[in-house]
Amino acid sequence: MAAQSQYAELARQLSAIGAVKRGLSRLLPPDCPSGSAAVLTLLERHGEMRTSRLAELLAVDMSVTSRHVAHTAERGWIERAPDLADRRSRILRLTPEGRELLDELARRTTDIFARALSDWTDDEVGRLNTMLARLRSDFADCRPGR
Repeated sequence: MAAQSQYAELARQLSAIGAVKRGLSRLLPPDCPSGSAAVLTLLERHGEMRTSRLAELLAVDMSVTSRHVAHTAERGWIERAPDLADRRSRILRLTPEGRELLDELARRTTDIFARALSDWTDDEVGRLNTMLARLRSDFADCRPGR
């Protein structure tokens, strides 16, 4: 187990990651805030789903999720279809326009990381990816309702 000072430094470093996230959010189109981008990303990664499942994956309240869903649907990036198993629910799915926007966001993000980390080796980037994935996995049970 690491020393307490190591955990304190980790907390400081993760807090400072906010600057990286803000930099990445600046590359988003003005009509696509980070919450909308997260909705699109999760629908691409997990496929169509109900709003309740999306709220769980976003780890936010249903009211927040509903606002993100409304925003993305108004722009034609997702569609809300009736759930045949439960007519009171809606199934969310990406539209071709949503996929096109995601492709553009992925290109922009990849370019920004490539520029910012140009002096990193492939191994260093790979280790960072591995460690961040492990950190996320270890915190997965910390989501609300778990």
